[in-house]
Amino acid sequence: MGKARERGILDIRLHQLRDWAHDVHHTVDDTPYGGGPGMVMKPEVWGEAIDAVIVGSAGEVSGGSIAEPSGGISDDGVVAGSSGESLVSGLEGEAAAVRGPVVGRTPRLIVPTPSGRRFTQSVALEYAAEPWLLFAPARYEGIDSRVMVEYASRLHVDEVSIGDYVLAGGEAAVLVMVEAVARLLPGVLGNANSVTDDSFAPGAMQNLLEGPVYTKPPVWRGHEVPDVLLSGHHGKIARWRRDEALRRTYVRRPELLPAVQDLDKADRQALADLNPDG
Repeated sequence: MGKARERGILDIRLHQLRDWAHDVHHTVDDTPYGGGPGMVMKPEVWGEAIDAVIVGSAGEVSGGSIAEPSGGISDDGVVAGSSGESLVSGLEGEAAAVRGPVVGRTPRLIVPTPSGRRFTQSVALEYAAEPWLLFAPARYEGIDSRVMVEYASRLHVDEVSIGDYVLAGGEAAVLVMVEAVARLLPGVLGNANSVTDDSFAPGAMQNLLEGPVYTKPPVWRGHEVPDVLLSGHHGKIARWRRDEALRRTYVRRPELLPAVQDLDKADRQALADLNPDG
């Protein structure tokens, strides 16, 4: 992604959330209404931060310059990014962003949370088509829910989960999503065709796991590369890779198989061989 940023394909910025907390301690959280453990992130701090990032980033673009990221990663912050091709912005510790600001456009606000919809390859593709993403990773018990309600009236707001587990903060989730999205942008990967054979890629690999891969040497510690991959027969290699994808999905993620579409005769035979008892 470093080269993508150097070429202007991707712009990532980080903003410090505590810059918008005005008390002496720069407080960004408070006790929850209704009682209970933990702390909740304050809506007024988030509101000021998001407003400032949106207005400030758009102003920089219209003024013909892109500012350097402010601050660094801390317990509370904002991450943002932008470029003519794509922008990610965000409030670190609390927010972050990928791609770049566009005059007259607002960002898509993404809030990592275990209670959000699942982040998948399809969602990554969806985000890769956006000109500007603004990530808001929370800590503690999360962000006051009124923040999402407020911004849903003027932005596209997504609450997204990267898995069925809980992290101490949303920054790691943002890193996962930024990398998944950025690699889909034109010019980021050295070989644009690399993404077509990925697990879950739209098309033939949708809802399938990618099979095993190999490189030189042909024999390593007694383990040999499958003969078919050394044969030079493209048709047989393609069939082997498809069969291995079906096999790996059957073994590791069998719940995905019912959603696999357009199975041909050879696919059905491969699955039948994996489950001879039907």
